[in-house]
Amino acid sequence: MANPNNGSTSDASHEFSIKTIIAPLLAVIVGMIMVILDSTVVNVAIPNLVDYFDTDLKTIQWTVTGYTLALSAVIPLAGWMTDKFGAKRIFLITIALFTAGSVLCSLAQSPVQLIIFRIIQGIGGGMVSPIGMAMVFKLAPPDKRGAIMGVLGIPMLLAPALGPVLSGWLVEYVSWHWIFLINLPIGIVAMFVGMKFLPESEKHAAPHLDVIGMILAPIAFAMLAYGVSEGGTSWTSKSTIIGLTVGGIALLLFIFVELRQKQPLLELRVFRSSDFTRGILLAWLTQIALFGSMIITPLYLQQVKGYTALETGLILLPQALASGIFMPISGRLFDKIGARPLALTGLGVISTGLYLLAQVKVDTSLGMILLSLFLMGAGMGLTMMPVNTHVLNAAPRKLVSRVTPLTTAAQQVVVSFAVAGLTGYLTSHITTHMKDVAKGLAPAEAVTAGFADTFFLSACLAVAGFLFSLLLRKPKNKPEDKPDPEEKANPALMAGH
Repeated sequence: MANPNNGSTSDASHEFSIKTIIAPLLAVIVGMIMVILDSTVVNVAIPNLVDYFDTDLKTIQWTVTGYTLALSAVIPLAGWMTDKFGAKRIFLITIALFTAGSVLCSLAQSPVQLIIFRIIQGIGGGMVSPIGMAMVFKLAPPDKRGAIMGVLGIPMLLAPALGPVLSGWLVEYVSWHWIFLINLPIGIVAMFVGMKFLPESEKHAAPHLDVIGMILAPIAFAMLAYGVSEGGTSWTSKSTIIGLTVGGIALLLFIFVELRQKQPLLELRVFRSSDFTRGILLAWLTQIALFGSMIITPLYLQQVKGYTALETGLILLPQALASGIFMPISGRLFDKIGARPLALTGLGVISTGLYLLAQVKVDTSLGMILLSLFLMGAGMGLTMMPVNTHVLNAAPRKLVSRVTPLTTAAQQVVVSFAVAGLTGYLTSHITTHMKDVAKGLAPAEAVTAGFADTFFLSACLAVAGFLFSLLLRKPKNKPEDKPDPEEKANPALMAGH
């Protein structure tokens, strides 16, 4: 096996082939597939979980929101943990924690238990991809890293496509418990291969750990997500005001602390770049419009259209496939035409897909739904990579290595807000329309109207992103923005994008 310490030498580069690191590569791919799959399998199972635990959607959505918030909390710690304890050890520990959390989820007896166990999953899963990819990144010589990252990109494309189908099959023919329990054998394989084949990594002097930031960030984001969730029902309720107030105060304190830290948990000084700020705000708008609707769509398909969990997973497949088809196309076009034309085109396509979904009725044809989902996936493939790359390019070079933990963690926070906000909005609008049942409106039509309202809100957010993308411009390198030789962007940390 190639020695990672000699990976950059000319001899190693000459002799290198993917076969020399296939075993450690396999360990990382298995771990990544397990974690990325789990980010998608729950979506299809949500209606089943609502019925099984005899609870409501606003409660069950916290199995997604809590998971994504846990991911966002630990992603920034990946670098510090690997410096302090070594990459191999932390990678194996996080795989073990994720696997244990998965088993606990399968044993949950109440919604609260399931939410807590999902948080444990998220704490383990947040560091698997960035640490695993960083380890493989160091094994290959620089001129071969593109090929290696291409191999690692396979699970990132396959897992979102396979997740809903696998989840639907397990929920329909086995039980929802197995969408979590299936991670046990996968996790054991990943740990065995990792222990045997992953190279031992050197420990380094760990930088200062921003403990105050670690405490304030989860409080701020969790309370804000709670406030947004409650706000979907009533923006003036006591629970909404408490959530937004506590979260807002914690967020202000977090920003104050981070700007004064020499080595902050999240590098907020990068927002001084107007190009970066415009890019990341556009990314957030896109993520809210897309990922919130990804939770809502399976609910519509099962609760209104009456499709089974497996049928729902198969119906969602074109969205993931379209994203996989258009992502490499946007990658090739980005170098030639930049981010703005691709963002405009992609968000225009996403807006069209969501607007079509906003027209749903009880009897909407399957063909129209498939077309809408395909458009959303195609738009996502055209938009996400160019915008993410634009954000990296717009960051001051001296801060570029600190940007990927910020953007990756922020994506998870934004997704949690999208899920919490849109499920709350859906619940309240269904309740509002159900009042018209007494006036002769069919219950199924009232529920469908609530879904249509929620898709329309997502479409409006996508249109806002379309208009906002007009503000993108090619980042300008400032004379004083000299790259620091110690600050190099690590593509391995882009896993969460």
